[in-house]
Amino acid sequence: MGGVCLCFVRKVPDGGGMDFHEWWSAATAAHVSLFREVEDSYFFMSHIWIQILPILFCLVLSSCFSAAETAFNSMNRIRMKNLAEKGDGRARLALELDDRYDNLLSTILIGNNIVNIAGTSLMTILFVRMLGEEIGASLSTIVMTVVVLIFGEVTPKSIAKEMPEKTAMFFASFLNVLMRVLTPFNFLFAQWKRLLTALLHTEAEQGITEEEFLTFVEEAKQDGGIDEQEGSLIRNAVEFTETEAMEIATPRIDVSGVAEDADLREVDQVFTDTMFSRLPVYRDSIDHITGIIYQKDFYNHVYHKGGTIRDIIRPALFVAENKKLGQLLKELQKTKMHLAVIVDEFGQTAGIVTMEDILEELVGEIWDEHDEVVEKLEQVSDREFLVEGSASVQKVFHRLGISDRDTEKIDAVTVSGWVMELAGEIPEAGSCYHWKNFEIRVLKMDERRVEKIKIIVDEADDAEQTGAAL
Repeated sequence: MGGVCLCFVRKVPDGGGMDFHEWWSAATAAHVSLFREVEDSYFFMSHIWIQILPILFCLVLSSCFSAAETAFNSMNRIRMKNLAEKGDGRARLALELDDRYDNLLSTILIGNNIVNIAGTSLMTILFVRMLGEEIGASLSTIVMTVVVLIFGEVTPKSIAKEMPEKTAMFFASFLNVLMRVLTPFNFLFAQWKRLLTALLHTEAEQGITEEEFLTFVEEAKQDGGIDEQEGSLIRNAVEFTETEAMEIATPRIDVSGVAEDADLREVDQVFTDTMFSRLPVYRDSIDHITGIIYQKDFYNHVYHKGGTIRDIIRPALFVAENKKLGQLLKELQKTKMHLAVIVDEFGQTAGIVTMEDILEELVGEIWDEHDEVVEKLEQVSDREFLVEGSASVQKVFHRLGISDRDTEKIDAVTVSGWVMELAGEIPEAGSCYHWKNFEIRVLKMDERRVEKIKIIVDEADDAEQTGAAL
């Protein structure tokens, strides 16, 4: 082996006290021993790479198992499903392996431990031959620990973390074969897991919750996978079925309608002033709605031809305050109606909700050419927000970054109701209240209703967080 010089010195007997034959025999034995040592050492040094190759092979396998473990833990199943649906066989196989994750993990751990133990043993044998038992065993442990840590754990796992889907697909075929080979061991480990589950009384993993899904959506927005509008649409769709009708309804006090015995000019004036296409019809008061009239029916069949509005009254759909929007939307579609009357526990009118109100819960505010655009929440500075009293209190809290846990005990639907609930009285313009780290100032009242407030964030850190939430 080039660059290596071995020098062996063997003392030949001096022959004192021995005859020639004894001296010759001792000298011959000494030279034979010397030649054998030289031959063994030369053989060891010339074949050292043959001994290193199995160690390198074990190290490569160790890195493969480590990378595969991280890849299957980090891969995006939705992305893999898309690849599989496009005909990628490796992605389909990776998904099948992931569906049997317990067996997959057992296979990876068994393989990784086998190659690590084998590599460590071979490294120990090599170092003991080179340096002796005392130094070789200790030094081989140190060297192998460092090598496995760098090349068998940190490096492959870091690479697999950066591209988990590609890594999982690359090792899918290899792991599939190895899982079949290690089937008996995987079966034993599966039974062991079942025993531990029974002893520890652990429950099966539940499906993804609504909160977890919304967290995934927020992470996707932060990573740039979806934009702000798409994220809001997904959040609205998830929360849509849990929203109650009264939360988005026009309250009774703001409902515009006409009496059954109203003359045609009065009805025409209401249609002209409100620009609504439908109006509720009531008897005596708005609490006794008897039906709905359509603008086109009024002008096509009554206003220009004479008659009364009783001739064109259509039946109204009445729903409870806690009717879920998902159910209400289906009911409106089934009955081919665009407006529903909400009644309270006493059977009185609590408000009305239209198809447009429901759709706005999904896609945001919808303005037409006749609407006056009103921003119900306006940020005027880093710490100040102007809020309309008719705004949904839950939407305002969400925009301000206030968690649902902090608002569980609030029963009010609108900001006006929340301020009254907070004050415990009917507030006056100029009144000031404090809630958590917010200061609430009443700017404008409409008789006994809060029309506009200003919300001021007390702490600068929370103001920055609130501004980011917007």
